[in-house]
Amino acid sequence: MAKDNEARDRVIVGFEGGGALSLKLTEKGRKGLLDALASAGWHDLEDADGPVRLNLSQVVYVRSESEEHRVGFGLG
Repeated sequence: MAKDNEARDRVIVGFEGGGALSLKLTEKGRKGLLDALASAGWHDLEDADGPVRLNLSQVVYVRSESEEHRVGFGLG
């Protein structure tokens, strides 16, 4: 597991063929992933649970969700 206390947002990475991967990334990690999408190849990043290596040539979308946008009762 990652040993930092940085805020992390949920990021969903969708792949060609329909699969998706849910990650918890820091702002720096999310920005690094988005910047790396301009080039094909492999990209290493640090998820809240450990390292992840992505084949960027297979990525078809990236969706970011901030923890601030929750809906429900008793949140606060």
